[in-house]
Amino acid sequence: MYKELEGFEVKNQFSLTIEDSLEEVCNASEGSGVFLVFDVADEKELIMVGSTGTVQNDGTLKTKNGGLYDKIVNGHQFAKTGRKYSWPAQMKKEEISRLEVVWYETFNDDTKVIPTFVEAQILQNFLSKNAKLPRWNVAF
Repeated sequence: MYKELEGFEVKNQFSLTIEDSLEEVCNASEGSGVFLVFDVADEKELIMVGSTGTVQNDGTLKTKNGGLYDKIVNGHQFAKTGRKYSWPAQMKKEEISRLEVVWYETFNDDTKVIPTFVEAQILQNFLSKNAKLPRWNVAF
């Protein structure tokens, strides 16, 4: 998929339709890392990249309770509280039938890659190829 994501062993994915509950279908861990969101209607299109977890100067990780799961389900986007509400509304608005979310733990006991570094690499490569960010990434 993306060379930046090769080698991360803790990973998975799930699908979301407008009828689904994001809280129920999300299988993301409570670890730290990155997640990619794809519109899989006609052609698989990357529409968003996000991350969670901040590395401190002593090499430890500062993370919010709930990690990737919480960031995906409760993170704010589209000026609404929690993606569990805003994603289905945006999917309806854009007539998206299904999203695929792929997540990777980039920082854990075995792997020490800064989540925002991986996010930045993916976004930079997308920008270089498409001259813009994925449509659900407002800024970086």
